[in-house]
Amino acid sequence: MYSHGSESLIRQAREIQESELNKFYSRLIKLLQGKELGHETVDSLQRLHLILSATKYTRTLPPELQKRLVSLLSSPVEQLQVLSSAVLRETLPLSGQELNYNQENIGQLNSHAAALLADLSSLCAQLLRSLESRQSEGPAHCLTHTLPILNTVLTHSPESLTEDHVTLLSKKLVDWLRYASITQGVGASSGGFFTGPRSRQPAPIAELDGTVSGDFFTVLCVGQGFTDDQWMNVYSFSMLRHWLLTYHSVSNGNTTADTDDRSEVDGSVVSMVSATSSSSRLLPPKERLREKAFQYCQRLIEQSDRKAHKKTDTDLQKACLVEAVCILDCVCVEDTSLVFRTFPCIKGLFGRLSSDLSFARVLLPIAQFYLNHGEMAAVDCESVWNLVFGRFPAELFNDHFLAHELLRFLRLNLESLQLRVPQYTHSFPNLLKLLAWDSPALVDDFVDLLPSLVTTGTAVELLHTLLDLPCLSATLVLQLRSVCLPIADPGGRGLLSLDAFRNPSFRGLFLFLLRTEAGSGDTIDRLSTLHELLAEAADWPRVVQCAQTVPVLLGTQVLLRCVSSPSAPHPLHPSHCLCRVFSCHLLRLCKLHPSLVVDQSHELLEFAGATANVYSKEEIYTHVVWVLGEYLSVSCDSRCSVSLITSCFEALEAVLFEITSSAPAPGAVCAAPRVITTLMSALAKLASRSHDLIPRVSLFLSKLRTVTRGGSVAWCSDEDDLVAIVTRGEELWSLLKAPGVAQSVLTPPPHVTTPQWHRDINVAMPLRLRAVSAVGFMQSKSTSDVCS
Repeated sequence: MYSHGSESLIRQAREIQESELNKFYSRLIKLLQGKELGHETVDSLQRLHLILSATKYTRTLPPELQKRLVSLLSSPVEQLQVLSSAVLRETLPLSGQELNYNQENIGQLNSHAAALLADLSSLCAQLLRSLESRQSEGPAHCLTHTLPILNTVLTHSPESLTEDHVTLLSKKLVDWLRYASITQGVGASSGGFFTGPRSRQPAPIAELDGTVSGDFFTVLCVGQGFTDDQWMNVYSFSMLRHWLLTYHSVSNGNTTADTDDRSEVDGSVVSMVSATSSSSRLLPPKERLREKAFQYCQRLIEQSDRKAHKKTDTDLQKACLVEAVCILDCVCVEDTSLVFRTFPCIKGLFGRLSSDLSFARVLLPIAQFYLNHGEMAAVDCESVWNLVFGRFPAELFNDHFLAHELLRFLRLNLESLQLRVPQYTHSFPNLLKLLAWDSPALVDDFVDLLPSLVTTGTAVELLHTLLDLPCLSATLVLQLRSVCLPIADPGGRGLLSLDAFRNPSFRGLFLFLLRTEAGSGDTIDRLSTLHELLAEAADWPRVVQCAQTVPVLLGTQVLLRCVSSPSAPHPLHPSHCLCRVFSCHLLRLCKLHPSLVVDQSHELLEFAGATANVYSKEEIYTHVVWVLGEYLSVSCDSRCSVSLITSCFEALEAVLFEITSSAPAPGAVCAAPRVITTLMSALAKLASRSHDLIPRVSLFLSKLRTVTRGGSVAWCSDEDDLVAIVTRGEELWSLLKAPGVAQSVLTPPPHVTTPQWHRDINVAMPLRLRAVSAVGFMQSKSTSDVCS
């Protein structure tokens, strides 16, 4: 909400009269005609912007004022550029003619002015015309504005560029990347007598280690100053990858004869020409740009091997390596003939950096290159995947930037990783360390990734690993603290869990949690012991956040896929988290796999037969009772015997009799009406499948009517709930009087629950549908004949 003062200003701006506004326009024009534009001009422009933006109606400025504002777009004061651009955006859109930018003043076309041009094609044409002229024909500094604006246009509207534009810009990028000057520009003067132009001889550019550069200029070259074409070299490299990825999206306008026409040049011939850099000028523009980008990136990789004097230069080397490898990947995707020339360089770079994890963010693009082109080059990629899925998560799980980039790499290449990298599906114990350390930030990534990690062999272990995730989070904290606090340090004795982590007798428990690959067991035999050792970690913020994440992950389709395995843990696993999750998915799970009810009948009956669960675990108890009554049937599983149905009936009957014959314990609430009605329905369903049990449940239902006639009862505090329970009991009692009807209603056959009458040829409905369709077709045909 706006403050009272702000609301007052907005109201005044909306209610300004036309006469007063015209006077304000005249006063502002006079201010803009002055030689010096001071604070009064800035305040007036801010007020004008408020007036124009406070109303939903678009206003038209006086021509003179509009002309003055357009001239401010090229003001050396950026505040005036911003204000004039903001004011003009609130008025009718301007055309390229109104802005009147041509080759003479293209240097004035900054980002604020470019934002006003409605016709992006016109903007691109004007910008690219400036590239065609030589630098001596106009201001040299104008080109520094051109590439950023073109890059923005390419991002948001690539169709604004034509093939002619692509050809021209590709040629210019080649010139800037490969043929920038190799002498230093004029640096800032340090003062003194011997600092005149004649005394300063142009020095050659240098490498980051201080040696004189003996090759062409790149972004990793240093000097006291840079020339204009060297700055364009830097700009060109910064947008090169984006250009290579996006220039395919340009519109199909008129093309010149110089464009990349592969129909005229055979691919093998192009490859032979590309192999010799001296013949690269014979290539079409796009092909030549790829060749020069290849040479530029190779030189960057060579320069990165030099020892930089400054830490900032070392960081620059890493950043340039990332970009260089990504560009080489793009180039090889476009021209597969370059793969065999590039792989020796990439393989050597990997061998040099793989032992130093400080280059992890460089090694990820290398892994992308191996994934994209390793199969074609027939190289062994196992060492790459052992690094990416092994050491990265195990040793750098607390590196937030690497975690996001690694997960982004996995998401972008999910299908390829599943098909071509066997290590991927077995690496989830390692990958989940990233989630255990930084759960809130990465939960969305893992919601997308987990389904791809579920296989027949990993389903059970993945489910247990997710349940043990809070324990893993606590173990990672202890691992870092153990490194920071040596064993002899008394400061580390305050945590009992840290002592347990260092204790050899418990080392196996923690090593299992910290395993890097799946396949060493589903879960820990001494899980209760581990929970006791980590009891003090239960309230650690990182562990609490991780525990809150587990239900979210298990609440996805991953859970249903995991428990599809016959060896999956039963729904009543001692873990409280598992019980809570299964309470939401038990019904869907048993619907997909009804035989699970028979498989886990012992555990289900043990849980359903405990009266205490009625009060403490109402949600899951209701679901368990429902699935017992619904799926404990011969129609769902042929192994379901009469004795199993009888034992289930007796267990549920005992619970229902106990909760409806006495008041709850002092301080406890009454059993939920839904639990009671679910128990009655389950007993009726079981009795309809074993008719010997019908008298027993009918007797209970008849007694229920008799007991409730006297008014309120101790086991139900609400009168409306009691009426609903009795009504349900009368319905079931009436059904059980006719056992055949009860079985058809309470246990309907599949063809009733999933009807397909539109496909059944023995009923009249398909015939009627076909007749109606034929009539409709004849009517439409006759209508079309009349119209024709």
